[in-house]
Amino acid sequence: MIGKLTGILSEKNPPQVLVDCNGVGYEVDVPMSTFYNLPSTGEKVSLLTHFVVREDAQILYGFGSASERATFRLLIKISGVGPRTALGILSGMSADELARAVSDQEAGRLTKVPGIGKKTAERLLLELKGKLGADLGPNMFSTPDHPSDILQALLALGYSDKEASAALKALPADVGVSDGIKLALKSLAK
Repeated sequence: MIGKLTGILSEKNPPQVLVDCNGVGYEVDVPMSTFYNLPSTGEKVSLLTHFVVREDAQILYGFGSASERATFRLLIKISGVGPRTALGILSGMSADELARAVSDQEAGRLTKVPGIGKKTAERLLLELKGKLGADLGPNMFSTPDHPSDILQALLALGYSDKEASAALKALPADVGVSDGIKLALKSLAK
């Protein structure tokens, strides 16, 4: 129903903002990732929105990017995940980080988000597999063509997720798996 709001940002009370659109003020709940990128109060703002109608409330959710809104819409389709939980997930991690966690099937990243336990994280990974993260191109995260194979090899050798990810970023885009592992191990050995 309401797909986008453009107006003056009147108030900022996390996670809610008030957007004045020609004299009509819309209360909009936004994830913290969007909240931190908002302009100062009194300045013009444009938010993509998702309108939720319940028996006891009508709530407008706002997003700074189309990918955030699309991810929110995917999340609320999952059984047991409501708009508040989806907003919490997007406040705890970006849409790209969530896509990466789904692509790598890493429940540990999701359990770091407040309110997401191990079972919910596993259900999210299962439900989102093939819908989110599957379309990540080889250069989406500036890593080689087989980043998950190289990453898994480094993790199996005992390196932390942070160390392995940093080593992947340093690799050339056209490197193969075996050469990528060798180069990553050399960079980690320094």
